[in-house]
Amino acid sequence: MRKYQRLWVHGNLITLALASFAFLLTWQHGVHDSPAQAQEKTDQAKSDLHAIAQANTEFAFDLYHKLRERQGNVFFSPFSISTALAMTSAGARGNTLAQMEKTLHFPFEQKRLHEAFGSLLQQSRSGKGYQLHVANALWCQEGVPFREEFLSLNEKYYGAKPFAVDYINNTELARRAINEWVEKQTQNKIKELIKPGVLSNLTRLVLTNAIYFKGDWAIKFDPAKTREEPFFVSLKESVKVPMMYQSGQFPFFWEAGVRGIELPYAGKDVTMVLFVTDQLDGLPEFEKSLSAEKLQQLLSKLRMANDVDVFLPRFRVTSEFQLQEELKALGMKDAFEAGQADFSGISPEALSQKWHISAVVHKAFVEVNEEGTEAAAATGVIIKAVALPPSFRADRPFFFLIRDKRTNSILFMGRITNPQS
Repeated sequence: MRKYQRLWVHGNLITLALASFAFLLTWQHGVHDSPAQAQEKTDQAKSDLHAIAQANTEFAFDLYHKLRERQGNVFFSPFSISTALAMTSAGARGNTLAQMEKTLHFPFEQKRLHEAFGSLLQQSRSGKGYQLHVANALWCQEGVPFREEFLSLNEKYYGAKPFAVDYINNTELARRAINEWVEKQTQNKIKELIKPGVLSNLTRLVLTNAIYFKGDWAIKFDPAKTREEPFFVSLKESVKVPMMYQSGQFPFFWEAGVRGIELPYAGKDVTMVLFVTDQLDGLPEFEKSLSAEKLQQLLSKLRMANDVDVFLPRFRVTSEFQLQEELKALGMKDAFEAGQADFSGISPEALSQKWHISAVVHKAFVEVNEEGTEAAAATGVIIKAVALPPSFRADRPFFFLIRDKRTNSILFMGRITNPQS
């Protein structure tokens, strides 16, 4: 397969229950700033970073309440989804943008929003004892005039380099190029993000985010203490699972029939937070109460406790979703409607060709064992044009003939190079 190329621009051209991130802010001050001005900028940047993280958390729980209606395991990266949609919002206008901002709980106007996201992404990097990698990219139909400001904004704040692919003439080659990039960015944990049939010759842009995390526990589980034990799927059903065990000092609480614990990874910047109900069938009711505010209340209850016995099953889960219906239900409707979507900030052709989001695909992987945790996710936002009605525009020299269909005889024939001569 030929390598995809960097796009040449034309003229006009998280806190989820599973993981909590601690971000440290670095900021460079202008040489002419007074100490007071420099401090004000630092404080503002910290405040904006906190506001974006809070917005992402609120969206995370909104989406979780939609996804939890599905059967079985659910695992996803709200960080990845928020980032991919924030990149997309840079090209949205009018009501399309307003709905996206409301659905995603974005707290700022566009310029400030992307600056804050840029700071957030700068802090989302590997630390001592763990790997954390986030990458973004734009996959643009070659020959289409994308707006320079859209491309430059995404590259500046999201590190999203534009690559030229050809959906029109070689959709499968484009799909493979995108999937190969995702695999590489996630250490081969996310494969086939974009399934056959998701792209078409009407696809004009795919925005991708990939996130990869690998961390060892600050205190590892001893494999010799792992035992096959029952895991209660319901009141009437249990399955045997490899149950890991350790006892130690951890942030912990137990009240109102709910227990919570925070397990740190090496370096302690990243942690896993878990909640379990005393009732075997109590999780659905607990889930109903979850929100960004509720999470903060629960986290505030954590206190360091000694001799906590921790039993945690080894598990490995892969989840994948198409999120169109969930996002529409949360209020982001116009972006998916060909007659309503306004992505004119992406390309001057977006309105005339009715560009709209045709799919938001997401895939996530997590493996938890005695050593630690490996997790990865990727999100793709697919934007396509509408097939235009057939048209024939004789606005240049043309050939024509008049024929008798009964006998298949050409009665007249000619060409027009200038209708007025």
